[in-house]
Amino acid sequence: MEAEMIALATASEEASWLRSLLAEIPLWERPIPAVLIHCDSTAAIAKIENRFYNGKKRQIRRKHNTIREFLSTGAVRVDHVRTENNLADPLTKGLAREKVHNTSKLMGLLPLERRSLTMVTRPN
Repeated sequence: MEAEMIALATASEEASWLRSLLAEIPLWERPIPAVLIHCDSTAAIAKIENRFYNGKKRQIRRKHNTIREFLSTGAVRVDHVRTENNLADPLTKGLAREKVHNTSKLMGLLPLERRSLTMVTRPN
């Protein structure tokens, strides 16, 4: 769960920076909506929704406070995504072929056609 807290804090900081960048663009709609961050850890979401962090590690407590600050200002929203629908899984761990194909389709990637592949060889 500590890794998820660190990732949520980093993503919250990046989302806040993006919102401030969008605020400087005069054609962007006002008010700027909160950035939605998906997390597949219900334990991490429950921890950040709780006002008080009762953990003993100082750096995690600071990350918790950072996320809570961004949540309270409306800069970010955190939503749960089921592990089966998590699009980041193929990027972080090895998966079965079918899971890679399914998440690739959800990402909007086109399937690789075997017949379109040609072998390129170097002349000797």
